[in-house]
Amino acid sequence: MREVKTAVDDSPLIAIGLPIALAIIMFGLGLSLTVRDFRRVAASPRAVVVALGLQVLVLPVIAFGLVTAFDLDPLLAVGVMLLAASPGGTTASLFSHLFRGDVALNITLTAVNSVLAAATIPLITNFAIGHFGAEGELGLQFGKVLQVIAIVLVPVVLGMVVRSRAASFAERADKPVRVFSIVVLVVVAVGALLGERENIGDYVRDVGAVTGLFCLLSLTLGYFGARVMRLSEGQSIASSMEVGVHNTTVALTIALSVLDNTEVAVPSAVYSIMMYVLATAFGVLITRTHAKAATPPALT
Repeated sequence: MREVKTAVDDSPLIAIGLPIALAIIMFGLGLSLTVRDFRRVAASPRAVVVALGLQVLVLPVIAFGLVTAFDLDPLLAVGVMLLAASPGGTTASLFSHLFRGDVALNITLTAVNSVLAAATIPLITNFAIGHFGAEGELGLQFGKVLQVIAIVLVPVVLGMVVRSRAASFAERADKPVRVFSIVVLVVVAVGALLGERENIGDYVRDVGAVTGLFCLLSLTLGYFGARVMRLSEGQSIASSMEVGVHNTTVALTIALSVLDNTEVAVPSAVYSIMMYVLATAFGVLITRTHAKAATPPALT
């Protein structure tokens, strides 16, 4: 078992720049949300409850089973659990739109889960730290929990307030913030991997299979779990993308700037690359399968 180590230096880029970048991203998310998105929960409560139940309750259990089965290094195990606790990202809505999912449901789920994440991330991460023996200064103590809330929840609320008072500004800012989000994700993911370049081969070998399986299981669970609960095809696709496409920038920022550990960030960095490929492949597969099933047989 490796000892807990601080793998990130205290450079202003990591300590200050990264949380500010995430706050801007979450502010941008808030600019795309309205109170109606939360009211929509009452309009389709079953779809919201099913998808959130899968994401908040079932995903951490799956992640725990995978890291236990693969006997991951404690820090990598904590990283996978942190990934499982991170909310769905705004990219989930883009995938849902691409594969004809219920985008309105995605927006609602992202809004609600971004609020819940302020509580679920500390709970699940602290459980993982204690269970896997990655103790020391790695824990999310009260002050760090407040830091998570400050960079995840507060900017979303501020963004919603701005949208309510300046809708035209919110619409103009949407595309730049989305581009900024992608750039930050790429830079941080690559930076996290380069930060552990001496061990990157071992880490990818250790965590690549786990993150790949976790992504596939998340997408599958989101879709078929929704179908079992008799949600529509569009709602099931939305659920699949919301459960499978995480806001890995949140997980990366917490690992690097709050927990101050690069190794914990590795699973999210690897996942952030794999999820785009796997989500696209999964979306193509389920839409083609549904199209074939909906096509009536040719008359002879």
